[in-house]
Amino acid sequence: MRSLAAKVPGKTPQSVEQAVGILKSFNNTKFDQTVEIAIRLGIDPKQADQLVRGSIVLPHGIGKSLRVIVFAKGDKVDEARDAGAEEIGGAEMAEKIKGGWTDFDVCIAAPDMMGVVGPLGKILGPRGLMPSPRAGTVTPDVGRTVREYKAGKVEFRNDAGGIIHALVGKLSFDTQKLIDNVQAFIHHILALKPAAVRGQYVKGIVISATMSPSVRIAA
Repeated sequence: MRSLAAKVPGKTPQSVEQAVGILKSFNNTKFDQTVEIAIRLGIDPKQADQLVRGSIVLPHGIGKSLRVIVFAKGDKVDEARDAGAEEIGGAEMAEKIKGGWTDFDVCIAAPDMMGVVGPLGKILGPRGLMPSPRAGTVTPDVGRTVREYKAGKVEFRNDAGGIIHALVGKLSFDTQKLIDNVQAFIHHILALKPAAVRGQYVKGIVISATMSPSVRIAA
């Protein structure tokens, strides 16, 4: 870690292109490291009108196959299955989750299934898996939503410190693909600036890999 940290130009922010180039030089593990971005926002996380959350389909995905489950019935079952969902169900799947099963990355629900999904909030909520209209995971268009997540859709929301964390790819990605993903994510966050925020909106941006130092990016 010390030898890798020596490659980082201190606290001097870099362009996205320079930062990705430095990060790519950290590829010294036997596994394909995940690249993450952290953006510190000048928001008050305690104010509901200053929260920043949403989702984005990155230009080149995240290099990971997400396990998607869907709560649906009727025609929506075939729609979800054709889109690639790993499991589709209703009350029986809810009971399975109540029994401790959470072996999935995304949970999507058709609106008419929220009566079944609602009681799962205490289990799915703390894990960030609870379907939500705001996040786009409660939707009548389950097929399209499943396809987006299978293609690498990323959900995000600021934490209690006003920081957003998200995956933006793998270290094995071509340099330009990582640049595209990082830029797309930053631009998306900039476009979500709450009207109630005063002063500097983005206070700091860093990217890092699973086992690497972070590299600052010019906000």
